Amino acid sequence: MQKLRIDIVSDVVCPWCIIGYKQVEKALTLLPEPVEAEFHWHPFELNPDMPPEGEDAGQHIARKYGRSPEEGKAVRERIRDTAAELGFTFGDMGARRLFNTFDAHKLLTRTGAAHGWQKQTKLKLALFSAYFQQGRDVSDREVLLDIAASIGLDRAACADWLADEALAREVRGEESYWINENVAGVPAIIFDGKYMVPGAQSAETFAQVIGKVLARRLAS
Repeated sequence: MQKLRIDIVSDVVCPWCIIGYKQVEKALTLLPEPVEAEFHWHPFELNPDMPPEGEDAGQHIARKYGRSPEEGKAVRERIRDTAAELGFTFGDMGARRLFNTFDAHKLLTRTGAAHGWQKQTKLKLALFSAYFQQGRDVSDREVLLDIAASIGLDRAACADWLADEALAREVRGEESYWINENVAGVPAIIFDGKYMVPGAQSAETFAQVIGKVLARRLAS
């Protein structure tokens, strides 16, 4: 059977995006027959106007969503517990800062085009780890180059990508494309290029969706 293509529109600083990915990974293990899948990552900025110095995550979320400190703490605990059940351990979420992620998306976009989905996924997971587990500044170009080099990408080539204005326009264009496709929040996960599921659903829900997608494939 042809591989199942899974496109994920997401942001590097979105905790539900790593959870969504992990839920899909788990869903693939729940299917009655093994299914080979390939993951493709697409840019979405939760905070496109984030200043270079970033912002305290708790203050930002309180201002953006109107949450009290207690509500924010409860959400962080739910995120941490859900992720832990899926094998991803968050660092100190109470001390997080939010950063601009545009350069990270530039690296991800060009890595996918130049090296394929597996290397792109490796970079995405390294970025999630750097931000959520190590508390690193994923807007800092030297940090990004360190992360890229750590997974075997050429540091000089990645520096060229970060300076590439044509690539910047390409990423802006793709961000606009997904907004025009009614992606208002992330993750948004698209199966077989046709069926979009919003949010970090349960593994069981994703398994049901994948089952229906594969059944429609066989019926067509």
